Amino acid sequence: MSIPSFAIGIAGGTGAGKTTVARTVAETVGEAVTRIPIDNYYEDLSHLTMDEREAINYDHPSAFEWELLREHLDALLTGQSIEMPRYDFEVHNRKDERVTVEPSDVIVLEGILALHDEAIREMLDLRVYVMTDADVRILRRIERDVIDRGRDLEGVIEQYLGTVKPMHERFVAPTKKHADVIIPEGANRMAIDLLTEKVLAELSEGAGRTDPELELSIDGPPVE
Repeated sequence: MSIPSFAIGIAGGTGAGKTTVARTVAETVGEAVTRIPIDNYYEDLSHLTMDEREAINYDHPSAFEWELLREHLDALLTGQSIEMPRYDFEVHNRKDERVTVEPSDVIVLEGILALHDEAIREMLDLRVYVMTDADVRILRRIERDVIDRGRDLEGVIEQYLGTVKPMHERFVAPTKKHADVIIPEGANRMAIDLLTEKVLAELSEGAGRTDPELELSIDGPPVE
């Protein structure tokens, strides 16, 4: 298998639309894209009780196993497969089983702190930050955590005010300065189309690593 020629990092606040952007790019480009959610790289907390795990600040950089993520991203970018951990949000811990991830032409690293680590940023060819109003993001967060992850509303709101919001302001929002591409209004269709076109162009040209300087500031209908 050929070594991937293009690595993308997609960051932004909780509920900003990062996953939608990553999935849209992957679905449009096809099998040439491998998605790596950094949520899978939360630290293994098997040694803690459920109460102790619930008290962890999962929006702080210290909650992630950065060394493993760096090793895995480097492996994929040099044509090696990895055994990626999987995360269970209901029990706040990794699942027992891992999933084998094969290298591909494009690697998409997606998560709130995808642009936080300097070593990881240096591995990326394109750094993307997704911007969405805080009101929209908190509503999406509530919907996701309560409906999809089975958590109680009071706990979700308490976590948002206690850690999510302050950690966003302290650690997530500042990473916007590292972005080559800024996608406004969450999953902005026009911006995503341009991003996808760039990825397809890189693949068709067989380009190596680049130093892109591109900022999108486009108003358009959001992706449904």
